[in-house]
Amino acid sequence: MRCSLEKGFKRSILGGGEIKEEISEAEKRFDFYRKTVSLFLGPFVFLALLITPMPELSAEAHRLCAIMGLVLIFWVGEPIPIPATALLGPALCVIFAVAKSSVVFAPFSNPIIFLFIGSFMLAEAMKTHHLDRRLALTILSLPMVGNNLYCVMFAVAIIPLVLSMWISDSAATAMMYPIMLGVLSTIDRLGNSTEAPNGLIDPQTATKKRKFGAGALLTIAYAAVIGGIGTPIGTPPNLIGIAMVNKMIGVNISFFSWMSLAVPIMIVMAFFMLLYMSFVFPPLSSEIKGLSQVILKEKSALGSWTRGQKNTLAAFFFAIVLWILPGISAAILGTGSEVYKFLDTHIHEEIVSLIAALGLFFAPVNWSERKFTITWAEAVKIDWGTILLFGGGLSLGTLMFSTKLADFVGSTLIKLTGVSTLWEITAMSIVLAIIATELTSNTAAANMLVPLAISVAKTAGVSGIPPAIGVCLGASMAFMLPVSTPSNAIVYGSGKVPITCMIKAGIILDTISFFVIFSGLRILCPLVGLL
Repeated sequence: MRCSLEKGFKRSILGGGEIKEEISEAEKRFDFYRKTVSLFLGPFVFLALLITPMPELSAEAHRLCAIMGLVLIFWVGEPIPIPATALLGPALCVIFAVAKSSVVFAPFSNPIIFLFIGSFMLAEAMKTHHLDRRLALTILSLPMVGNNLYCVMFAVAIIPLVLSMWISDSAATAMMYPIMLGVLSTIDRLGNSTEAPNGLIDPQTATKKRKFGAGALLTIAYAAVIGGIGTPIGTPPNLIGIAMVNKMIGVNISFFSWMSLAVPIMIVMAFFMLLYMSFVFPPLSSEIKGLSQVILKEKSALGSWTRGQKNTLAAFFFAIVLWILPGISAAILGTGSEVYKFLDTHIHEEIVSLIAALGLFFAPVNWSERKFTITWAEAVKIDWGTILLFGGGLSLGTLMFSTKLADFVGSTLIKLTGVSTLWEITAMSIVLAIIATELTSNTAAANMLVPLAISVAKTAGVSGIPPAIGVCLGASMAFMLPVSTPSNAIVYGSGKVPITCMIKAGIILDTISFFVIFSGLRILCPLVGLL
């Protein structure tokens, strides 16, 4: 049964922005067996590694190796929630005397944890006040978009691409999903009224429409996934890489430096994705008359800007300006200038994030009733699981280096693979990350692979920064399967995206992403001072 664009919006409002992720029966069975096997395999591997003699390792490194075996299997198989595994690993490290409790749990208070918390609260305020949907409709109603379907597809890709630089890719996709369904329904209705007045549509036309609908939904999911690499807060692997590079290499990658490197890669990847999707999933016609009027009507139905939307947008702009200001001042005035020194000393990314978020508790939406932009009940809806997963991964990564387990793993990988140069190690890191992120969460993939990439680079005597960043970027390129990322699962749950379409498109985009990331790092790392 067809639904209008308006009904699509009502479904979004009634559902509170939550989109049910549906998977097929075959995938449910696979998920069941995956969890069951890993539940028993994890402890078995732990015990096997624990009793296996490893004279080349210290006692602490040996025990950590066994714990890491259990954690990695649990992260991939997910017999218990991934964040719970992130707590289990450090807890076992204390129980088996790998390190003291104060050392093991110290990374959970890393400053970047608070950058996560503040940025998540800002994103929650955006969702609470429907600022994301207002921005989406504003872009879709631009005159340059109009009734042209290629322009519409470009717009619906740009929206999640830009939004996911600041909020999670799943939130950006969940916001665009009902809007896209409504747009497709409206295109179908308007197209039928002009192209087939007798109500009859030939099978070939119907197939093309279904194919275009699948491509349109995949485009918003893929754009959201790609956009996450653009800023440090766009997706957890970015901050994991930044924190581990700082901790294990001693190099601080600023907000501005990350964007200088990642945004060009993001733009190039988005360009190739759009080019491929428009070629493989083309619309029936380039223009649908009346589409822009329907979108304008929906935008008008939102009414005027609310005080909450204005306050949230102001907080976002405040944070963005201060996040990039130190980098801009360094580029223009130099790192020796007093302005840069002041900003570098006082304006840290995590402080900016917290101040911007905390400001929402003071910004009134109704002063007479003492109502403010965000409440604590709304603020605590953030993804605490990701925060715990970040802390656990950073804890285990730090212990790998302090116990010298990372050195052993690095030298072993070099012997097995034969890689030794910087760009061979970077290429291997990107490939492993792309493969891993199709099987487990990008956060878990980054937690597993960033320490390994750095350890291999250190053993080979080359910089660990490009390999580490390669893992972070590769871990976000999840295109093939519904289970690869929530964004894919959301659009797959519509029933309009055949699994074969997702796999075929995913294989091509995974391949393209490797070459884009590798080429981007090789060109840009020296230019932005990260090599």
